[in-house]
Amino acid sequence: MVWRSAGVSWRGGSPALRWDGGRVSSLGYGRVIGFRAVGERRCPGARGNACPLGAVVGGRSTGVRCAECARLDRAHSVAADTLLDDPRPYRVYLAWFGPGMVKVGITREERGDARLLEQGAVAFSWLGRGPLMAARRTEEVLRHALAVPDRIPYARKRAVRTALPPAAERAREVEELYARAVGVGAWAETLERLACEVHDHVGAFHLDGLVPLDASVVELVPGGVVAGRLLAAAGPDLHLLDRDGRHLALDTRLLTGWGIESAPGESPVSVPLLSAPRESSGDGQEQLF
Repeated sequence: MVWRSAGVSWRGGSPALRWDGGRVSSLGYGRVIGFRAVGERRCPGARGNACPLGAVVGGRSTGVRCAECARLDRAHSVAADTLLDDPRPYRVYLAWFGPGMVKVGITREERGDARLLEQGAVAFSWLGRGPLMAARRTEEVLRHALAVPDRIPYARKRAVRTALPPAAERAREVEELYARAVGVGAWAETLERLACEVHDHVGAFHLDGLVPLDASVVELVPGGVVAGRLLAAAGPDLHLLDRDGRHLALDTRLLTGWGIESAPGESPVSVPLLSAPRESSGDGQEQLF
């Protein structure tokens, strides 16, 4: 049976793979998984609509959509500021991904911490709650005042997960940044400030004791297999131990658009991999293992 991936879901604080048509496959840590890419990678469409062109898309793109569908998806996103009349309350958050890696963002209040789990935030605190545009304005003010980016590449997040500082240090960095944020005087008047309360996702992601990363999947290829025992998951990333004892990271956004069929969990990995950087060897080297 061939399925099509709709990405990782973090419902209830646990990871699961979603599939087109509504199926969900839970991802239990320690479970052995394996799958094979089938056919060509095609644009999955946008906002519940199939791609009118059935466009073939590049294997290395995590954005995956063709240009037309990407424009449609962007036009209806919160980030595009096109939902000015959205009556639902939003929250502003401070997310920590590793030492020195912090961002400020917003999410609908009804989603709880799902957005933080989806981004792979190791720790976070809420900053405030209120109407969408007040949250958006405050996000921009704080981003510039704190000199933090609006996004952090997943490669950077991935690289630090195996050497995180203790929980107390993580919490202290979030608390210090929270204190700086509330000291900024230009918050939107309609945004209610929330008390600092650090939430930690190391347990949910199963990151304690995670061994050093050996390589990351660069792309899937027709007939290419990814298989191994699930060590951890964070955001869209799955961390796997393959049959050769290598710790591999798979960004599941690379699955979208492919036909996916089951493969034995002990199968050899046969997709392009990028070796993790080592202090003594500089940048990673791409290899097909």
